[in-house]
Amino acid sequence: MKIDRLLGITIYLLNHGRTKASVLAEHFEVSTRTIMRDMDTLCMAGIPVSSNFGTDGGFEIMETFEMQRQVAGEMDYSFVVSALESLASAYHDRELEATLEKMESLSSSPKSPMILDLSVVHENRDTNELLYLLNQWIQKKVRISFAYTNAKDERSQVEIEPVCTIYQWYHWYLIGFSLKHEEYRMYKVTRMDHLNATGEVNGRAHDTNEVKAFLKSKEDYRKRIKVRLLCQDRLRSRCREYLGSSITKEYQTGEFECEIFVPENETFWYGILLSFGGAARVLEPISLIERIQKDCVDILSHYERIEDNK
Repeated sequence: MKIDRLLGITIYLLNHGRTKASVLAEHFEVSTRTIMRDMDTLCMAGIPVSSNFGTDGGFEIMETFEMQRQVAGEMDYSFVVSALESLASAYHDRELEATLEKMESLSSSPKSPMILDLSVVHENRDTNELLYLLNQWIQKKVRISFAYTNAKDERSQVEIEPVCTIYQWYHWYLIGFSLKHEEYRMYKVTRMDHLNATGEVNGRAHDTNEVKAFLKSKEDYRKRIKVRLLCQDRLRSRCREYLGSSITKEYQTGEFECEIFVPENETFWYGILLSFGGAARVLEPISLIERIQKDCVDILSHYERIEDNK
């Protein structure tokens, strides 16, 4: 276990740079005293670990040090292959398929016992072609422009330096550095039109840590609300599967009350809730009850007009 930890610490420092002993101790679930002893062991093994003091202090490995490429074992390769297969099920790309074949040729052990089928993420042909084009521009590090419609149906012309694509909240997004606002921003791919490469190369290098910090700041930006429901017994599994609900009260009739915490303006959970029909009733918040009432009136009114025109 100590050898595995030493290897893990070495890889962690290479990937994350200067790191405090307390952070390493928490990550590897040992004491800071154990981390200090591990650092001595790494130095004795010839790995150039340096320590720095002060508020920005910590341990780091000299930039000239390189790990041997044979560090990955058969099980490591099997996990990598499984991850690549999962990505390939969500996104069609020739380079990705070529990489998958290379990794499969390096691994002679059985595949990982875990299979992640992300085919549900697979978009239509137009979106996939758009993703392929965006990823090409990202690799070439060229600026792009496009017309964008935001969630409020406001349309604007955007020019950015594209950094990466990401699948989040049931949709594909592009993360780019806005030249107008001089900050990273996220754009939903399906809201982008008239994409073009401007012919100019990126004006700055985009640090991976900056992008990760941006993504972390976006994790909880959506306002969430608590919804209380009264549901019939037949909805138990569907509430748990689609809404991640927690049952708070049960009745002898089989009915139950449950709670869900959801993004207020997200349409996914709202559509599922409406699909329950009369088998579920919202108890709170009042604003959601009023929203459902209004939408139902609008829907009934629409279909009444259709009947009148027959």
